[in-house]
Amino acid sequence: MENGAFGTINMQISAEHIWTAAQEKLRAMLNGDTFNLWFAPLRPQAIHGDCIVLEVANDFCEVWLKDNYIGLLQEVLTITSKRPLQVKFVVATQTASTTPAGLDIPEKVKVVEATAPERSSGEAAFNPKNTFETFVVGGNNNFAHAAAQAVAQAPGKSYNPLFLYGGVGLGKTHLLHAIGHHVLSHKKGARVAYVSSEKFTNEYIDAIQNNQIAKFRKKYRQTDVLLIDDIQFLAGKERIQEEFFHTFNALHEAHKQIVLTCDRPASEIQNLEHRLVSRFEWGLVTDLQPPDIETRMAILRKKAASMGVELPEDILNFLANRIRANIRRLEGALIRVASYASLTGKKLTIEVVEGLLREVLHEEGRYSINIETIQKKVAEHFDIRLADMTSKRRPENIAFPRQIAMFLSRQLTEGSLNSIGEAFGGRDHGTVLHACRLVKDRMEVDPSVRQVVSYLEKQLLR
Repeated sequence: MENGAFGTINMQISAEHIWTAAQEKLRAMLNGDTFNLWFAPLRPQAIHGDCIVLEVANDFCEVWLKDNYIGLLQEVLTITSKRPLQVKFVVATQTASTTPAGLDIPEKVKVVEATAPERSSGEAAFNPKNTFETFVVGGNNNFAHAAAQAVAQAPGKSYNPLFLYGGVGLGKTHLLHAIGHHVLSHKKGARVAYVSSEKFTNEYIDAIQNNQIAKFRKKYRQTDVLLIDDIQFLAGKERIQEEFFHTFNALHEAHKQIVLTCDRPASEIQNLEHRLVSRFEWGLVTDLQPPDIETRMAILRKKAASMGVELPEDILNFLANRIRANIRRLEGALIRVASYASLTGKKLTIEVVEGLLREVLHEEGRYSINIETIQKKVAEHFDIRLADMTSKRRPENIAFPRQIAMFLSRQLTEGSLNSIGEAFGGRDHGTVLHACRLVKDRMEVDPSVRQVVSYLEKQLLR
């Protein structure tokens, strides 16, 4: 206990020492107003490996520093510490009130008991913002939200495993954290482990190298609730899949709850053993879709309220209508716009917001394309009928354009292999996957194919 306490103190002293030296350099490099506004208020929390944790006052500061000064900060810290240092920002806990689904969270692993505090050595097992109360429920995610609540209220009793899938920034990790929070606060003595599949892999490798595999297995096979983020990263790692297979079986047989998140259905993960795919589908599989316009407006209003800012209704409508791909991007855009208004005092107009979010809006344009638009553009280019995109005809002059359209649908939309296949005449996901591989292979060896696909992609993104 004492060693842990002294270790924490030493990490904090080291962080403060390095940050004090860095501040002196920054003070000399920047004008007084800039330094006092952005760097003087930062507070060093700890150093973990090659990462220094700095506390910022609010979301505004975090976004502004990341957008404008992260390179300078890391360069100065590397000089003062005499080793490469990355920067991680944490928002001061007194300002962490509520936030909608989908915010970034630390990928820390921790097994904690309900009777113990959730913070230790300056690290949080779960993001305090990511609770069921702060999750904005809409038609796009209400089933996933209800399933997560059911699992949190009665771990291991039903829906085991719970498999949540969907695109980036739609709230999967938020729900994982919400489950963890609920179990810890309502189940005395419960053991909850949260880990990304990448971290699980790294810990497994470390355990083998340090002859601590028994300790590793005890950690993950004797927990009451196991929350695994981004399970797709187990793909292609045979030994890790073997280890996780036995971990899964041990927990499931003991009626312990398993919750997994993924960016696609388990059946679409390439190089994942069939026996794992089968087990992932034993319980309940549910997806999270991009939010509809009403949910996006609700998210913006809730986020703005949590930040204590008021934005004109036309600006909120503009953001909700133009940013549709994921919640994280929507929230990031709101923070940037609100930061600009707060720091400059200038009136917000649609033109100003468009300028501030130029790159975000361009990227968003990639996801406003639908499969039907792609089919029409490709059919027009190759001078074939639109009906040929869904027909069973297979001559080369029809089959290859259809395969290109499938490839572009996979590249430019968030459609799953199954949904793309359905849009092309009810074809299965294996046919779509084969088409994508075929087009990719031909692009690598045939410049004319590469040029055609590139031209069509540019036309669709205009």
